[in-house]
Amino acid sequence: MPALQAIGLHKVYGRGDAAVTALDDVDVTFEAGRFHAIMGASGSGKSTLLHCLAGLDRPTRGVVRLGEADLTTLTDEKLTLLRRDHVGFVFQKFNLLPVLSARENILLPLAIAGRRPDPQWFEQVVAAVGLADRLGHRPSELSGGQQQRVAVARALITRPWVVFADEPTGNLDSRSGDEVLGLLRDAVTQLGQTVVMVTHDVHAAARCDRVVFLQDGRFAYTVEDPAGLLEGAR
Repeated sequence: MPALQAIGLHKVYGRGDAAVTALDDVDVTFEAGRFHAIMGASGSGKSTLLHCLAGLDRPTRGVVRLGEADLTTLTDEKLTLLRRDHVGFVFQKFNLLPVLSARENILLPLAIAGRRPDPQWFEQVVAAVGLADRLGHRPSELSGGQQQRVAVARALITRPWVVFADEPTGNLDSRSGDEVLGLLRDAVTQLGQTVVMVTHDVHAAARCDRVVFLQDGRFAYTVEDPAGLLEGAR
């Protein structure tokens, strides 16, 4: 079973003469245990697609399946619970709570859900992102790259079905951005996660297993060997 699937996904913003079609009957499948990227020109619909896939926005019509759940049939309450328990998010802005330590920010999704952390999984995630010696620090005491590492760990701590990353390297220098991409890559290869990332960066896409391209709100094509994109960019 695919980790994630969109069928006939259509999204329109506004009404009448002001209506804008952001997604136009998009069909796309994301296999489990792979690192996927979504690319396209500005206005192609890539962020809208990610938001609909993650349950952050509802499509005008069509179906989104996350595992066995059809997001388009869930009530707002059930959709909120599903996002909380089964979806991880990494955004361009780190969205960390400044009054909490790195440890507390990582564990926040579990605290909100009233769930106890699995100590072994916590240690594994912290080791994977290289934060063992920074857990007591607040965000203001961390570099941008370290803050994004905290955000990646927070996304992984619930063992989500899918991790969604929206331009996760956009606010980082090239070195920190490369480190974060390495963490997402390791989350797939070492922790068995499924990652779906929106990016405009060819170098970031080249780290993935597969790239889905959108054009004018429509599915255009996929690239199964993204490393070759770098050759075309030179």
